[in-house]
Order: sequence, then C-alpha cells, then structure tokens
Amino acid sequence: MFSRFTNIINALQALDKTYSNSEMVRKILRCLPRTWMPKVTAIEEAKNLNVLALEDLLGPLMTHELSMQKKDDDEEKEKKKKKKIVALKSSQTEDSEDDDDEELAFITQRFKKFLASK
Repeated sequence: MFSRFTNIINALQALDKTYSNSEMVRKILRCLPRTWMPKVTAIEEAKNLNVLALEDLLGPLMTHELSMQKKDDDEEKEKKKKKKIVALKSSQTEDSEDDDDEELAFITQRFKKFLASK
C-alpha cells in the first residue's frame, strides 16, 4: 500500500500538485480499514501528526500488520484443532436391540441387491 501511495504522490508532484508531510500522514491513516481504527487512534493520540515523518508512520503500521497476521494464523490453527475433535454420545434403551436388528436386516438386504446388480 505504501509503495502505491508513493507512486501516486510522485505522479501528482509531476503534475505540480504537492502535499505536505502531515497531509500525507493523515491520508494514509484515513484510508486504513475499520479493523485498524484502534491502531490509528493510538497513533493519533501518541504522536504529533504535524511533525511525524511518513517513514516513521510506516514502521508501527507494518508491525501491527504482522501481529494481526500472526493472530489470524493462530486462530486458524485453533479452529483446525477443534474441528478434528469429535465426540459422540451413545445411549441404550430396550428398543435399541430391535432397532439394531431392523437396521442390520435393512443393510443386509441393500447389500444383497447391490451384489445382485453387479
């Protein structure tokens, strides 16, 4: 994003449109997505945006991006771990033997039909 922004600023400078450093810093902070708003607020409160260099803004933003990616990767790994665990409860009732016999008879019948068709 920073390189695209720099290319646009350079192209605008070629057209005699220049922005001050504080204007460029504010434009970058405004274009960040909503998920970055806590970081934007922290930067605005902690640093003087009128004297903050564009390169000094880039460092904290890249660090934040890496920490967000690491957090997303960790959450994805946890989801994969949770998906692998499957627990089933079984309950037995008096009718379960009858149901099992009926189910076994049904499966046997279907298997015989399958073999006959082959």
